[in-house]
Amino acid sequence: MFQKISIIALLITLGGIVLHCIALSSNKKCPGNPGKKRSLMCILRMLVYLLALLCFVVLSITGFYPVLILGKHISGYPVMVHATFAPVLAVCLAVLAVMWARRCRFTSGDWPWFERVVQRITLFKSSGYETPFKSSGLGQKIAFWLITFLALPLILSIVLSMFPLFGTHWQELLLSMHRCTALVFAIVAIWHTYFIIRT
Repeated sequence: MFQKISIIALLITLGGIVLHCIALSSNKKCPGNPGKKRSLMCILRMLVYLLALLCFVVLSITGFYPVLILGKHISGYPVMVHATFAPVLAVCLAVLAVMWARRCRFTSGDWPWFERVVQRITLFKSSGYETPFKSSGLGQKIAFWLITFLALPLILSIVLSMFPLFGTHWQELLLSMHRCTALVFAIVAIWHTYFIIRT
């Protein structure tokens, strides 16, 4: 069942990205300043992101290939590779959460309709203050925060299943939770990468 759901979900995700690309293909404008010098922090942030992306690709291949293509559980060398890259991804996600949190915070410009509703209810007028740095797009912000929040159950579910604190039933439940969370995490990470590439 998980195999079929995963394949359908990943195909829908890739199809959605292709449709989004086609819908926005008429917009030739590329945001950003290609001639602008990047700061050391920006370069460091991109290096950490690329390392996280490499770990994500390796973990996706070693984790999903046996389940989706072979119809088996992960075992042998793929488990060792998976267990080697997983902590590196966890550290990268923690670093990126700190480095991108301010840039990916939601502002009043992201939800103008919601701001108008709040203003009508509370009779509070917005100050119009905007951050001095370039903010990310709404889709990228949502994907970033989903990745950040999904990382916790993804990591905890597999770490807790390794300790003899729980019985067999709970270990199987934690493993199922890890697989389901990994699928949602992978879909959101694919969308986030797509948004990063577009901007």
